[in-house]
Amino acid sequence: MKKAFVCLPLLALVLAIAAFAADKAPAAKTAVVAASATPTPKEEKTISQGNVTINGQNIRYTATTGTLLLRDDKGEPTASVFYVAYTRDGLKDMAHRPLTFLYNGGPGSSSIWLHMGAFGPVRIVTSDAASTPPPPYDIVPNQYSLLDKSDLVFVDAVGTGYSRVVGKGQTKNFWGVDEDVKAFGQFIERYITVNDRWNSPKYLLGESYGTTRSANLADWLQHQGVALNGVILQSTILNYGDTFPGTDLEYISYLPSYAAIAWYHDKLANKPAGLPAFLQQVRAFARGEYADALYQGSSLPQAEYTDVLAKLQQYTGLSAQFLKDANLRVDPSRFRAQLLRGDDRIMGRYDARFEGINMDNAEEFPDYDPSDSSIGPAYTAAWNWYVTNKLKYQTSETYRVTYYKIIREWDWKHPLPGRPSFFMPPEPDVAANLGEAMRENPHLKVFSANGYFDLATPFFKTEFDINQLDLPPDIYKNISFYYYPSGHMLYLYVPVLKQYKSDLGKFYEATDNQ
Repeated sequence: MKKAFVCLPLLALVLAIAAFAADKAPAAKTAVVAASATPTPKEEKTISQGNVTINGQNIRYTATTGTLLLRDDKGEPTASVFYVAYTRDGLKDMAHRPLTFLYNGGPGSSSIWLHMGAFGPVRIVTSDAASTPPPPYDIVPNQYSLLDKSDLVFVDAVGTGYSRVVGKGQTKNFWGVDEDVKAFGQFIERYITVNDRWNSPKYLLGESYGTTRSANLADWLQHQGVALNGVILQSTILNYGDTFPGTDLEYISYLPSYAAIAWYHDKLANKPAGLPAFLQQVRAFARGEYADALYQGSSLPQAEYTDVLAKLQQYTGLSAQFLKDANLRVDPSRFRAQLLRGDDRIMGRYDARFEGINMDNAEEFPDYDPSDSSIGPAYTAAWNWYVTNKLKYQTSETYRVTYYKIIREWDWKHPLPGRPSFFMPPEPDVAANLGEAMRENPHLKVFSANGYFDLATPFFKTEFDINQLDLPPDIYKNISFYYYPSGHMLYLYVPVLKQYKSDLGKFYEATDNQ
């Protein structure tokens, strides 16, 4: 996830158009300048010790904070990748100790969100569904860490965090769908080699664009001889192209999320008592009557139009006039600005439980994302304090929490499995890669974690993407769906973090004992 996930399909199209225009421009006469190599640092690590109580059990651990080098085909260093690894002390049989690699998305985000908010041994305390006050912040032992179930390696993508291009490496070698996956794959191979973990059960846990990475990476690793035990997809996006803004599938995919959010904010007449049962009705309407109405367009009979309009009003809490003016099609940005307009409030994109204030309440779209601005400073401050005072890591580099230059320069091309010469720029689809990985490794288990109030990666779209993996029933049963009353960053709501950790604990136990 986090944090540069700002209308990626639209941004990708803009970049593609700009690139096309550049191709057509007259060639300028430029001098040829030899590329100079960036100094190559050594691989380094700092060791510290800690302990945390999880489920009443005191767990001692070793924290390894450092870097590993990636190399090209000639053995020349190209990148220095920063990571923090937590390994449980006192275990002798490491071959049976799970190992999980965790990262966020963007592309362009560091891993501090999952690290400091969800599963690391310490956690930053933020306000629930409200702006977190300025410092000092509370950084507490994390009783919901996954360290009781697995060793953890938090990895920063090249260009984020303290990870940097070095030697004769270039950003184009890392800032792209497949380039990024190769880099993460090489890092994982390097890590398990240096730390003698080739025979450990292995898991991937990615958030937002991190799920795009994981689906593709599972396939890449499988072809390198690294079979995974499990893939955990949190707030998922696998196919960017089929919900390109303005397509009917976009409106269909978001509708159940709109209903959940209207339910949360008490904007529904005759509010249903239970959310899951209510959303089953909305799902059926979205893929049935609503989808058919959008398909018919201007030929939709008046009686059907009236019926669909009434149900949209019932499910979204929006006025009939607004829905008429929108031609029954409401994009997420408009929804964020419209639902609470009567309360002079807007809603968050990552988490619609968060409320904010526009400069002008008549504006069509939100000025900002309150679910982002409400927590960002707290995470940034917490990390910079923690890495220096607890992990004892020293560097002259600035930690890039989110590096927006990456998304601006990202190469979105991605070939479809089985059709290597067929690219679909600028909207990648990695669902086929996950399907291929699961067919080739029929023991691979997938855990899909979804937030009801997430307007960045709506849960109904995740269901659609995963249901298109073309898997036989005996392999499809390896996928489990979980839903939580939270947003994109599930862990921001502590009761959800507690349940999420419990569900993942059972997932690890079941997968390790298969």
